[in-house]
Amino acid sequence: MPHLHAPLAIDPDNPYNLRPGDLEPVYSPLPPIRHDDVVIEDDGNDSSSETSSDLLPDLGCMHYKRNVKVQCFDCQQWYPCRHCHDQAHDLPFPHALNRKKTKNMLCMICQTPQPAAEICINCNEYAAWYFCSICKLWDNDPTHRIYHCPSCGICRVGEGLGKDYIHCPRCNVCLTINTFEGHKCIERATEGDCPLCLVVLFDSRTPVVAMPCGHYMHGDCFRDLMSVTYKCPVCGKSAVNMEIEWRPTSQTTNSVQPPPAARRPREVYINCNDCHSRTWTPFHWLGLKCQRCDSYN
Repeated sequence: MPHLHAPLAIDPDNPYNLRPGDLEPVYSPLPPIRHDDVVIEDDGNDSSSETSSDLLPDLGCMHYKRNVKVQCFDCQQWYPCRHCHDQAHDLPFPHALNRKKTKNMLCMICQTPQPAAEICINCNEYAAWYFCSICKLWDNDPTHRIYHCPSCGICRVGEGLGKDYIHCPRCNVCLTINTFEGHKCIERATEGDCPLCLVVLFDSRTPVVAMPCGHYMHGDCFRDLMSVTYKCPVCGKSAVNMEIEWRPTSQTTNSVQPPPAARRPREVYINCNDCHSRTWTPFHWLGLKCQRCDSYN
C-alpha cells in the first residue's frame, strides 16, 4: 500500500510556511519573435531593438499564465502550479499535489499569502482571467476557453457543456458535439493511460482523440501513430475510415494475376479485425478481403 503522509505541522511564527525565494515572482516563457515568418529565438544576446526582452513577461510558468502561486496541502510548499510541484526534485516525500485540497495562494503582484480566491485581498487584483473554486485552477490567458464539468469533476478546455461539448456518462468524458452522436461508448474509457505514451488520459492538458472503436489516445500520439499504421494499438481495428484506401486495394487484387491454382487454396477462412466476422474469402497474396465489410484489416 502507498505511504500516507499527514500535512506538515504549521509554524505559528510562519503560518504560510514561506521559504527563501517563495515571495519572488516567476514568469511564463516569452513567445519567440517572428520576422517575415521566420521564428527567431531570443538567446539574451541580441542587441537589436526588437527582441522578446522588450516585451512585458506574464506572471506564471511554462504550464499556466497566472498571478499567483499555490501551496500544496500535503507538503506546505509553494509552486507556480501543480505540474511544477509534481516535477520538482525537492519534495519532502513522493506525492502529487491534490489541487482540490489547495487552501492557500500567494499573490505575486503584492507578495501576499492568503486563502485561495479569485481576487487578492490585499491589492484587489484578479488572480487570473479564469478561476475555478472547485479545482483551484487559475488561468490568465484570455484566449483559453475553459469550463468546469460537474460530471467529470474537473475543468475542461472548451466553451462549455451544450455549447461545443456534451458529457457522455458511460465513457465519463466530454466529447465535441459533432462527434458525440457517432462515438462508440466504452465504460470509463478515458480513466486509463494513453496506449502510446502511457500517460493518464482523464485529466490530460492536451486534446484527446476518440477512435471509431471507442478507445482514446492523445491527439499528438494519434498523429504519430497514423504516420506508421492505421490500426488502433489496443484492439487492432481501423483507427480511421479506410474505405477510400480499400478501393484501390480491391482494384489491384483484381488486376494483378494471382498465383497458379495449383499453388493456392481457392478460399481461406478469415477473422476480420474491423467487424469481427468470420468468412470464407478468395485467397490473394496482396490481401484478404472481408466479405461482410469489404475491409482488408
